[in-house]
Amino acid sequence: MKRHRISIPLLAAALALVWVSAAYASAGENTPYHFGFKKSRNGSLPSIAQEGFMPVLQKHGAVFLGDVGRKELYLTFDNGYENGYTTRILDTLKEKQVPAAFFVTGHFVKDQPDLVRRMAAEGHLIGNHSWSHPDLSQSGPERIRSEMEKVRAETAALTGRPDMRFMRPPRGIFNGRMLEECRKLGYTGVFWSVAYKDWDVNHQRGGQYAYQSVLGQLHPGAVILLHSVSRDNAEALGRIIDDARKQGYEFKSLDRLTVKTYR
Repeated sequence: MKRHRISIPLLAAALALVWVSAAYASAGENTPYHFGFKKSRNGSLPSIAQEGFMPVLQKHGAVFLGDVGRKELYLTFDNGYENGYTTRILDTLKEKQVPAAFFVTGHFVKDQPDLVRRMAAEGHLIGNHSWSHPDLSQSGPERIRSEMEKVRAETAALTGRPDMRFMRPPRGIFNGRMLEECRKLGYTGVFWSVAYKDWDVNHQRGGQYAYQSVLGQLHPGAVILLHSVSRDNAEALGRIIDDARKQGYEFKSLDRLTVKTYR
């Protein structure tokens, strides 16, 4: 029987390639990423598919975009604390009959129980933004479970709805390990494809600025991130909804989001 000799340098190169691949995969699971991308312009898609963290999102079933073949929009708000504008936002959504998802922290749930109840009563989704808004990519499994479970339990006690399916990582910082831990708890990680710097309450620029910032980024399947602390968003929301609809867009609830391959 003929024996085949394996080149030592070739074997070493193959083993090195395996090691590098494993190291890269491990890095994706443990190295924190800050979710960010080049924004959409003129209806084109943002650059998320080209970002280095895309394989991590795909592996762990996180979403940031719906079906890019449909003119559908998914409106989401982060509610870390109350700044006096959530009631106006809810009033606008009710008037326009638009569903939204509100990602709440423990502080908001404890401080604003009536607003949380109203969100649920008016048919909006309530998502998990963690109890204390930490960097969950640096947290162990027990801390992650605690941060998620406290919000879910307190929200359920207020609304009578124990189901909470969506979470958004605080500050948009994530890694694969954290996303997977949340998925084990029944959560889908939710990011976004439309956003602007709206969270700084000391640098609000007026409703027109918010309107232009959001309308200028619209694209099919967009998940829109807004912060409820922004006066500009509260002022602009009605116009954003009206003019998006004039462009042929339809607002859908996040639980109806369907994903198609994004290249």
